[in-house]
Amino acid sequence: MLVTRRCWTAVASALVPVLLLTVLPAAAANAEPAEAQAVCNKQCDARDPAAATSERVPVTGAVHGRVVGLHISDNDVMGWASIDNGDAGDEVWLDRSFDGGRTWASGSRLGATTTPSGSRGRRTLMYNVDDWNTAGVGALRACGKAGDRPEISCTGWARTDWNAWSRGTAAATSLMMSYDRGTGLFGGNGWWTGANALTAVLDNARLSGMGSYRYAIASTYDKNIDAQGGNFTNDYLDDTGWWGLAWIAAYDATGDERYLNTARADADHMNAYWTGTCGGGVLWNEAKTYKNAITNELFLQLNAALHNRIPGDSVYLERAKKEWAWFQRSGMINGDHMINDGLTDACANNGQTTWTYNQGVVLGGLSELYRATGDVGLLTAARQLADASTARLQSGGVLREPGESDDCTGDGPSFKGAYVRGLGTLDTHLPDHPYAATLDRWADAAYASNRNSLDQYGPHWNGGNGVSDYGCQQSVLDLLNAAGQ
Repeated sequence: MLVTRRCWTAVASALVPVLLLTVLPAAAANAEPAEAQAVCNKQCDARDPAAATSERVPVTGAVHGRVVGLHISDNDVMGWASIDNGDAGDEVWLDRSFDGGRTWASGSRLGATTTPSGSRGRRTLMYNVDDWNTAGVGALRACGKAGDRPEISCTGWARTDWNAWSRGTAAATSLMMSYDRGTGLFGGNGWWTGANALTAVLDNARLSGMGSYRYAIASTYDKNIDAQGGNFTNDYLDDTGWWGLAWIAAYDATGDERYLNTARADADHMNAYWTGTCGGGVLWNEAKTYKNAITNELFLQLNAALHNRIPGDSVYLERAKKEWAWFQRSGMINGDHMINDGLTDACANNGQTTWTYNQGVVLGGLSELYRATGDVGLLTAARQLADASTARLQSGGVLREPGESDDCTGDGPSFKGAYVRGLGTLDTHLPDHPYAATLDRWADAAYASNRNSLDQYGPHWNGGNGVSDYGCQQSVLDLLNAAGQ
């Protein structure tokens, strides 16, 4: 589609299968005000494409009969743009983005060049995709226009296969495009959702062996250790639990005791809000009396995980046991073996939404507690819950969040990721791996129907409307991790 010069800085890729990718206008994308700086990795920017050691064309566009193409050399980790089937005076250039196509240096028009007299096409010089010197995870697109006509066409964004050699590593790299190197958080200020995104990236590194983004561990920690309540605590105890689990993953990745100590501090902070109301359980919020499922499931998993990593521990194990004993008789598990959001003031199941993450975190918690105790009854209980949720939460052959919207911002888009993470963990502990085929089917559907040329995913795993953001991307990365893809 054509985009007028007045709004050419505001285009984004639609989430449709790669082969059908088009370029659509976005509502309020902002271009970077500064000029792009030259980047040097294997080679420096502005290299002759004749020296490229490989070539593929992942995306193309069209403007007034001209074909605009993005060429990628995976070996060189660079790309260039071309315009063909045109006339003298046609223009072509590259845009480069370090935040997944949200912004780019609009004034730079990398390699901008014009088709000379007597020719029908032109190509730019080659430019780097990533900036390894500043941990910039990049993407390129090609843009072009026909002579003096005002319309501009840009391809979708794409990148090389560097740190993107599989479905999972490609999704992890795309997620890291949302990592704000200034704040150390995803999306600039995502708090508990940022903890989940970091956990998904670390899980992928453990599974794939790709350690390229380990820098995010210390960066996130150092920039945020004193934020809010300190040690990644705040008024909401579930937020504290998510961060505690992220630091467990960081400890597993690095062996650095400071991450384990922070996870302990988070668990201890949550434990301070265990009350006798409704017979036990941790509060959702320090200043409220509400007892809900997700906070207590996180408390279960975090304490069990700590026991499994602290030699000679008995304190965290007893907390985890006490939590599960209370949780299973609390009433939050309904007659369909689904878990509602929480309890009423009268300590009865409140009948509120059976969010996917409420069905998933408990599976991770029971798996950790099984590791700690060897009690196979815990796996039996987890399997009963997982059988119910995999049957009741599918729609159109894939997992679907209750009330799932087209929006990838806010809290909800992270829920499905937490679910499949727990389901995948449970599956590894069951000898017949009963959920492997389901996870594979969901992952295959998302890859085929819910992905653009930059391996960004939207909210609906079987396709549909929606624009990607880091919450949806984290959930799909969790899915690909759980499916071993």
